[in-house]
Amino acid sequence: MQLPVVYQKAKEQVCKIWTTLQPLLTVHVGLASSATALIILEQCGKNKGYLERDACGFHPEGACCMLDGPEKIESTINMKTLWKNISVEGIEIILSRDAGRYICDYTYYTSLYYGNGRAAFIHVPPLSESVTAEFLGKALQTIILAMLEQCGEQRE
Repeated sequence: MQLPVVYQKAKEQVCKIWTTLQPLLTVHVGLASSATALIILEQCGKNKGYLERDACGFHPEGACCMLDGPEKIESTINMKTLWKNISVEGIEIILSRDAGRYICDYTYYTSLYYGNGRAAFIHVPPLSESVTAEFLGKALQTIILAMLEQCGEQRE
């Protein structure tokens, strides 16, 4: 599902995902336009600091995701373990604790909030000659399968 670059609409879609589909895990993928051959695994979402306006010219009330929400929410997926144990030939994978205080971080925090931490966020580079759609798809598949393995281990 493609989310709009609009805070309120993205929040509504994420809420709908959790209430109607009730997934084991939701994985969000966002574009890191400054990265060239880099996949970034985001560990946590932040609640406050959303001052940049969205595609419709708005920013969230109080510049935060959830007025009553905690400052940050960690994913139940241990991204550090994932980062240490996974490699994809031809692209660097790094770990991050700051998804950027725009729609990506806003969406991630909202999903972590509604999903009780059962969400993940991956920033990917734009497509290029070296990072093709097929290559990126295979890389994401490898990463997401490892995330699902972690979910299975947590349930046991």
